[in-house]
Amino acid sequence: MNRKKVLVAVSGGVDSGAAVYLLKNAGYDVTAIMLRLYDKTDENGEIVTTEYDSAKDLCSALGVEFVYADYRNEFRRDVIEGFVHSYIEGKTPNPCVECNRSVKFRYVFDYAEKNAFDYVATGHYARVERDAENLGCRLLKARDLKKDQSYVLYNLTSSELQKLLLPLGEYSKDEVRAFAKEAGLKNFDKADSQDICFISGDYYDFITSYCKKDFPDGNFIDKYGNILGKHKGIIRYTIGQRKGLGLSFDSPRYVVSKNVSDNTVTLGKEEELFYDTVYAENVNIINGVDAKSIRAEAMIRYNQKPQPATVYFLEDKTVKAVFDIPQRAPSIGQSLVIYQGETLIGGGIIK
Repeated sequence: MNRKKVLVAVSGGVDSGAAVYLLKNAGYDVTAIMLRLYDKTDENGEIVTTEYDSAKDLCSALGVEFVYADYRNEFRRDVIEGFVHSYIEGKTPNPCVECNRSVKFRYVFDYAEKNAFDYVATGHYARVERDAENLGCRLLKARDLKKDQSYVLYNLTSSELQKLLLPLGEYSKDEVRAFAKEAGLKNFDKADSQDICFISGDYYDFITSYCKKDFPDGNFIDKYGNILGKHKGIIRYTIGQRKGLGLSFDSPRYVVSKNVSDNTVTLGKEEELFYDTVYAENVNIINGVDAKSIRAEAMIRYNQKPQPATVYFLEDKTVKAVFDIPQRAPSIGQSLVIYQGETLIGGGIIK
């Protein structure tokens, strides 16, 4: 009997290493693929190969084929440049969501199709629920809600779900670390990274260096247009920010909006940050929705608790979410992600 072939996307980290180990032990014919997306360098300008070495060593120890595929140009074009231009346009992008959509899943699934793999797998904490014939699938939250990563997977399609395995979705992080230790992964106890992979340090420094330009000072204003002081470049500020404004007030002030056309940053009191209605565009609905509106729960940022809302499906892949309770600081460029219970319905980019 032929074993099912699965292509596992690995990063050299604990989670993807544990996914390789679990699938190998489950009897799959496993191949690991690592996408070369961005070369980190040390203080001497030498390329850091820690993740590559870790992934390759694990695959060697487990007898798993290891593929290293160069997608640096695609990553620069589709993720880094998109991130930079979104910030310049006054948005607050989530590059990890865009990377999953336009690079990681796109090219891993492409490689799998061209090389006759039955499944693709990743180390994300989420679950795929299949019917008996594998004709219908739902994307569910992880059992361990503290580690749930379904939010960043909302761009998956129903056809992709039919070929996707998420072996970590049933486990806690502690259990996954134990699997990684059993597999011989040297960094099994490494802390989770919270950073954007291509940025070390300040966003402003990265963007100015990438663009080879500075961003001029401008005015802080209130909602009436009154000038409150000078800001140090519009890309330094994000919606909801309080610290680092360099101004003193009798009560706290926050960034409530930015206007790139006149280079102003509007400050206001915290209550000015709350909105009950949020629109999103470029929306992907995983399994389709027949109704024009649904009762659901929605998130406007990663790690937020889903909030009750009525979601309206408009034309041109746009949705309107009307929350039962106004939400703090929805930011253009972040993702609105929609759930019903533990099922992920889909999501889009806040506009």
